[in-house]
Amino acid sequence: MFDKCFSTHTFNRIYGINCCIIPAKEAADSERLRSIPRIDAKKGLKIMNGDQSLGVVITGGSKGLGYAFASEFLAAGDRVVICGRNSGQLEEALHALRLAVPEGEIYGIGCDVGDPSGARSLVDFAVAKLGRVDRWINNAGTAGILKRPLWELDADDILETCTTNLAGSIMMCAEAVNFMQHQPSSERPCYHIFNMGFSLTGVTLSRSAVPHKVSKRGVAELTHFLSRELNAAGVKSIGVHELSPGLVLTELLLRDATEKASRFLKVIAEKPEKVASILVPKIRSVTARNTRLRYEPLAKMVFRILVGMPRIFGNALV
Repeated sequence: MFDKCFSTHTFNRIYGINCCIIPAKEAADSERLRSIPRIDAKKGLKIMNGDQSLGVVITGGSKGLGYAFASEFLAAGDRVVICGRNSGQLEEALHALRLAVPEGEIYGIGCDVGDPSGARSLVDFAVAKLGRVDRWINNAGTAGILKRPLWELDADDILETCTTNLAGSIMMCAEAVNFMQHQPSSERPCYHIFNMGFSLTGVTLSRSAVPHKVSKRGVAELTHFLSRELNAAGVKSIGVHELSPGLVLTELLLRDATEKASRFLKVIAEKPEKVASILVPKIRSVTARNTRLRYEPLAKMVFRILVGMPRIFGNALV
């Protein structure tokens, strides 16, 4: 699917000043993107295992599912940029990924997705390191410090949850679309953005606090409306999608959980590595403009809960 998007002719275009027609209000961003030192275009077309490698950006990639995504993309021969707010965790993740996939290309930058300057810095860094971004995954998020009723939450905790999840995803989508429009165009989607919002079923079943539910439901609407805007604007080369990983066994999921809830989650939630192994091939091969990529059908998760009942309740069922 990449030949039409990334021919020698179109790659020459992106490195010249006439790569696209730029509206006046985007002139400053266009100039900033063109001024960034880029890798050689041929590097962006590296062939791995008979397939062309992808340029991938993953926010919140220093731990949990984001880290597992990065590992899977590297194993597939892709070039990956991750970001994180904690510089120590970020360096540890980069070191571990380089050890796990010595031949892989992995880069990292400290970034707060809720900070507008952080979003711009991430794009500039990705442009400089990858030259081309094919997949952008808005994975960074938080469930908040406490899983309590809204009136028991601290205002700073509410603000951080909504800023990171919703405002962060919005700003990252805006930056990603702006950059992708400066890449060689195509009549069909060859650049793809992935958000991780809540479906109506997901938000109903979630035990998280109100700010998390509301912000994640908002992210799902972001995906829907951004896709409509791109379609209305005639932008055909960019797809926007929802990722549904289901319940993933991470520190974020278990935070502030009761002992009973933790036991339940440890039975029904899947390890990040397993989820990534299923979703990454789907992310790499997506061709649609707007779709939902699921780790597993809801019915399968329900079946896993039923099978795990004895482990959840122990002797209570005997």
